[in-house]
Amino acid sequence: MTSKVTGISEFPDAFAQQRKVTGMGQMDDQNDPVNMILGLKDVRKAAHNCAVFQSGAKPGRIVIPSEVAIRETRQIPFEVDPPQHGGFRELLNPWFKRPLDECYQARLQTIIDETIENAFKAESFDVVSQFALPLQSKALTLLLNTSMDKAQTWIDWGIHVFRSEDSDLDGDKANILYNYIDEQIENAIAIPGDDLYSVLLNSQANGKKLSKEEVKGVMILTFAGGRDTVINAITNSIAYFSENISDLKRIDDEPEILNRAVEELIRYFSPLTQMGRVATQDTSVCEHAIKADTRVSLCWASANRDEKVFKNPNNVDFDRKVNPHISFGFSHHNCLGATHARQILRQLVLSLANKVAQIEAIKADENIEKLGEFSRKVGFNSLHVSFKSK
Repeated sequence: MTSKVTGISEFPDAFAQQRKVTGMGQMDDQNDPVNMILGLKDVRKAAHNCAVFQSGAKPGRIVIPSEVAIRETRQIPFEVDPPQHGGFRELLNPWFKRPLDECYQARLQTIIDETIENAFKAESFDVVSQFALPLQSKALTLLLNTSMDKAQTWIDWGIHVFRSEDSDLDGDKANILYNYIDEQIENAIAIPGDDLYSVLLNSQANGKKLSKEEVKGVMILTFAGGRDTVINAITNSIAYFSENISDLKRIDDEPEILNRAVEELIRYFSPLTQMGRVATQDTSVCEHAIKADTRVSLCWASANRDEKVFKNPNNVDFDRKVNPHISFGFSHHNCLGATHARQILRQLVLSLANKVAQIEAIKADENIEKLGEFSRKVGFNSLHVSFKSK
């Protein structure tokens, strides 16, 4: 006999007190300290000021936790500053806007429908490993324009690309991804196709043909950047609807609120807590001194709960009229995969609203990030639920 778990959809604001008192927090990351910017206005200002807060530092250093120890390849366009950044975005943006195409959406809908039907067949299932991970991996084949059978390899990698059970940064696991991408690049050179690897190998940015290393940088970002975040967004949304089924029924009755609902879920859950920058000079934020060559965090999760901007920020409100959340970043480095992620969530949430009468949460193991003085719930290591169809 299973017993229902409750309270799983609540994601407390770990940064509220420090944001109100000083606007800044601190954490250590592998002996490379990070000053965390917590308020929305300050985060946006720093994100926009790429001259002072750069992305083009040593590869891996702007990521938190730092990946300096496990990779030397620069992720593109993520770890490139203007003006070169603009050339890469000009090349990549049309490809990453393809989820807006009707044909793309139809293929994505097939994947979503099959995933939900498989869930109905199971007495219960783990949303993380048996629903969100397969859905994310299969949807990625559309983004890369590659064959669906590739997805099983990515599913077999597990939830985290760079993390194992006993390590937040597993170099051996990371090398599985790097070696895989190297192999796919060589295959595309030998037998060009219409997949993303082949397109990139035959493209120019900033007046030069992309090198194999630059193609690898784009592909690492595509695999790593859109994996845990999409899995978190899917899982957290299902957790929310398990305790707020009336909101799911409302979307079925009022599909015109779908986009607003998805944006509010993304704001509330903030699937990616933060992203770093490296100061190019001595500066200050919130009267807090930042020395040159030290790291700052643009804390999206804190900014998205800023009580100076959002009314009742700790409530999920599908009628929120003004929602300037920054879950997909801000300014030059807004998330390249945002269109893809949004489209998955829009079609998934609408499909759940059309098909699912009840979601029962049975067992949950929360994923808690330890961030210096803060502990933040970012999602779930596992979440066992059952679906009841309409």
